[in-house]
This record gives sequence, C-alpha cells and structure tokens, in this order.
Amino acid sequence: MSAIVAIVGRPNVGKSALFNRMLKHGGNALRSAAITESTPGVTRDRNYGETEWEGRRLMVIDTGGFYAEGIPGESDEIARQVKEQALFAIEEADLIIHLLDGKEDLTPSDLELANILRGSGKKILWVVNKIDSLSKESRLAEFYRIGADEIFPVSAITGYDFDELMDKIISSIPSESFTEGSRRDSDSMPKIAVVGKPNAGKSTLINSLLGKKRLIVSPIPGTTRDAIDSICAYYGKKYLFIDTAGIRKKAPEYSIEGFSVIRAVKSIERADVVLIVLDISQGIAEQDQRIAGIVEEYGKGAIFLLNKWDLVEAPDAAYKIITRELKNKIWFMDYAPYITISGMEKKRTTKIFPLIDEIISERKKRITTGSLNKFLSKTRPLLPFPRCKGKEVKVFYMTQVNVEPPAFTIFANYPSAIKEQHLRNLEKALREEYSFTGTPIRIYVKSR
Repeated sequence: MSAIVAIVGRPNVGKSALFNRMLKHGGNALRSAAITESTPGVTRDRNYGETEWEGRRLMVIDTGGFYAEGIPGESDEIARQVKEQALFAIEEADLIIHLLDGKEDLTPSDLELANILRGSGKKILWVVNKIDSLSKESRLAEFYRIGADEIFPVSAITGYDFDELMDKIISSIPSESFTEGSRRDSDSMPKIAVVGKPNAGKSTLINSLLGKKRLIVSPIPGTTRDAIDSICAYYGKKYLFIDTAGIRKKAPEYSIEGFSVIRAVKSIERADVVLIVLDISQGIAEQDQRIAGIVEEYGKGAIFLLNKWDLVEAPDAAYKIITRELKNKIWFMDYAPYITISGMEKKRTTKIFPLIDEIISERKKRITTGSLNKFLSKTRPLLPFPRCKGKEVKVFYMTQVNVEPPAFTIFANYPSAIKEQHLRNLEKALREEYSFTGTPIRIYVKSR
C-alpha cells in the first residue's frame, strides 16, 4: 500500500512546488498537481496525489499553510480552518515534511509548527527549500535553531538535492507502511466529480457524505480552489469523490480562479459521473447551463442535485417551478435525473449512491447489432428522414461502436441529408427502448 507523506509549513514556502515535483516524478503531474502561484495562501485544502520512488508508493498530501498570527488577507475563520486541515493531515501521515523557506530566517510560525509536530509523535523531516546550490547550504545553520538533529536542503523548482531527499523519505518510513494487502484501489473506484457555481454547497455535500470535516466550508464564494479527492464508502462499496473549485462565468486566464476553472474541467474529464450541484435559492443561472454543457461535451454521466432544499418554504410549488426551469434551460440534458437535497442537513443525500451505480451501469451497456436493427425497423416509419435531391434517404443498419458514453453508428445512402434534429429524434427513440439513464449517447452517420 501507499505510505502517507504530509507536506506542512507556513504559506509560500514552496509546499505545492515540492508536491508537484514529487508527483511529476511518478507520472501524475497533469492529474494531481496542485496550483502554484506566488500569492501566500493559494493552497487551502489538503490535496492528495500518488507517486512512486524506487518501487515504493507514496500518497503525498499538500496542505494550506498558516501563520501564528493568521493569514494576511484571509478571514479569521478561513485561517482557523486552514490550520485545522493541516493538523488533520499531520494526524493521517506516516511521515511529515516541515518545509522551511531558505530565503528567509526562522519565524514564530515556523517554531510554533515545529512544537506542534513534535507533539504528534510522528517521524519528521525538517527540509529547507529554495537552496539551489552548494554555496547556499551555509544558510542551513540558521535553521538548526528549530531543534532538529538534521536539516535537509532542497530546491523544489530546480530539483537540487531532490533525489537525496526522496531517498531519505523512503528510508525514514517504517517498512510496514508499504506492505501489500491494503493497497489503494482508487483506480478501480467509480470517480465522481462534484461541480457547480461557487458557494453552491459542493464541499458541504461531500463532508456530509463522508461524515467528517474533509473540506473547508465557508460562505465566502471560491473557498475551494483545487480539485480535492476523498474516498467515501457506502454499504461496503468505495467511491472516489472529487470536489472542484466553483466554475465562475469569467475568470482571468492566469488568475488563481482561472487555474481553478481549468482544474474543474480536468476533474470532469477524469470522472465517470458528475454531480452538478445547483443552489436552488438562486434559481438556474446561465453559469449552471455552461457547467452542464461542459459535462455533456465530455460525455459524462450526470445527476442534478437541487441543493439547499432546507431553505425552501413551499416545497411542492418550488419543486414544480425549479424542475420546469431545469427542463427549459438545460433541455439538452433531459436524460439526467435530479434529486432535491440538503447537504447542510444531510437530507436525501444517500439517494445519490443508487443513482450513481445505475448510471455507471448504463454507461457500460452494450446493445447487440441484431437488437438495434430490430429497433431500427420498428422505429423507421416513425422517424421519417428528408429526401435528398429528390431521392429517398435510406438507413440500412445500426451498430454500437463504443461505451462510456454509449456510441452508435448508422449507415445511410445520403449521410449529409441526416441533420441534428433527425438524430435527436432517433436518440429519443433509443432512450425509450433502452433507457440509458443519466448518460449522454453519441450517434454518428456514415455512408454504406
């Protein structure tokens, strides 16, 4: 199995840069790398990623940093929760890297965190970042004041002494932490991305499903910036939930928000099923339509979660209004089921799991060519195709060519005459016959 390594330290010492370098070595840079930017406090939640060194698997946790006196520019509540998340990571870890800034002297926050780490009883490596040459290693003397017997230099950016640090990490972790039999099976788990506008309640929902505080929750929009993975078990079956940053309508391409949008899209691409969280107190906005369009474009299964239902005063009337609005504004995903929930009060959230299982099964469904051609013969008279240059358009046969999402090809004598509206009618008939609940389907037209 994977041993767990947590990287902790105050903001802007290079934790995410080191995290990214560790994952890049393991080939997971695009999938799990953390956002980095020279703004203190960019990483707030714990971010997990797997890597491997000399045959040993590591689960690395990148954490949000904290100052003893609070994070500049952040509310006291968020600063408190960031600190709390770092403490959770310390509790989970087999080994802790306390990362220090080699361009600055020790600070009260460094010393405070060092005392906390010693109290954890965990194995600790004190690592000084931003040391990129032998001549700069003289800076290490300043950091022995932290009370460590050994200090390790590294440059997360250039890779200076990175191999030596990784060797030390592996040799410092007890061998039983790497024993097989409890190996992480995240690759085989259903992957569920949770998306929506900022402050729609995504993190609250995941915390509700997990039954513990895994993600920072705040009424301030945009609290989640990275995509965060969590493993949830329901009746013995495990699901990998991916909480994403809220997708904003307009985010500057090179801002933190811009990178978060990219991360959210990558999380959708990675998922099997996407939970689209709608804040029903605000109705369905243009941005909800855009998010749904991204999910459909990537061919993912989907469930609409009508969240914050606990705030609704007249549920029956509200249900009719919101579902009518959903069908009108997101008509292109009328195959996706929807559930009214309250992530805050944990109402109807367990109804999500049977739907996830059903949609995953539907996405893998295969229909035989024989069955499809019987269906085509039955429905062809009900789906008249236009004439092309005065000649009849004939559809000869149909076959399934792919799954996840299900994809079909029909063969015709004049493919160019078959337009999008004709394919939508055919799709509707397919769903009436074979269901395909919660998943988009693709239909291609080729000449015989």
